[in-house]
Amino acid sequence: MTIHTIDDWQHDHDFAVINEKGEKRTLQVLFLTACTMVVEIIAGSVFGSMALLADGWHMGTHVAAFMITIFAYRFARKNADNPAFAFGAGKVSVLGGFASAIALVVVALVMLVESVQRIFDPHAIQFNEAIAVAVLGLAVNLISAILLQDGHHGHAHHHDHEHPHHDHNLRAAYLHVLADALTSLLAIIALLSGKYFGWSWLDPVMGIVGAAVITRWSYGLLRETGPVLLDGSIEEDYRHAIRETIEGEGDNRVTDLHVWRLGPGHYSIILSLVTRHPRPPQHYKGLLAGFERLSHITVEVNHYNSLAMEDQSAGQVPDDA
Repeated sequence: MTIHTIDDWQHDHDFAVINEKGEKRTLQVLFLTACTMVVEIIAGSVFGSMALLADGWHMGTHVAAFMITIFAYRFARKNADNPAFAFGAGKVSVLGGFASAIALVVVALVMLVESVQRIFDPHAIQFNEAIAVAVLGLAVNLISAILLQDGHHGHAHHHDHEHPHHDHNLRAAYLHVLADALTSLLAIIALLSGKYFGWSWLDPVMGIVGAAVITRWSYGLLRETGPVLLDGSIEEDYRHAIRETIEGEGDNRVTDLHVWRLGPGHYSIILSLVTRHPRPPQHYKGLLAGFERLSHITVEVNHYNSLAMEDQSAGQVPDDA
């Protein structure tokens, strides 16, 4: 006979993404981005290039975003077992991704405004110097993208059943780097066109194109993170499969079902059922053992007699249920 202790029946409430390699790589990218930001701001001021100056301040917003990313990682690790959070700090990485997406929208808006202004008020640019610094910025961004992409393969929490890209925190940092790389590339194309073909108007046009692409990236990230923060449910076919599994045994009938995300790859479920032949909640949890995305399961079992079941089938719930 197996003797169970209280600890055997307790749940693990740590659903955070612990990606130590991703955190380390983000720190490295933060350092590279901050250094490049300083170089571009100084170069833009000295060489009279609004494109470089704007890109430098643009990188400054990404430095702030990377700091948000690092804070989210450390907060999740520090508060993994904090009882003040009902289901742990797993959503902090999602919150970090959401905040970074908002920062991306602000960056895109600033780029759009500055680009439109430069169409009507063009500035003289020292092309050779500006191109050299823009190429340096692109190189740094590409190195940063490689570092963050490799960070996706770092150690994650052992309960994570989803693909590593669902570390929204790291994905947000990766998108920031891609946004930087895109603006640097567009700046190089515009500067070369202005130097060799006299197409100075292409510089602000490229800024508008870059703003549009960054807005699209940020919108996609907001669509992914927003529903998680609002306790959005799991896919309908997954909910249907859960219901069918429970109701496929005996006369079980699911009367209430709530599924919501706790963190990347982790969902919680509260399920209420009625049956004429009730069994312990652990039995019904066993029926759901194949649903690996369900990390926290709560089951309520109600015993109805035959008359009560007939009333319930007719849409009535008896007063003595």
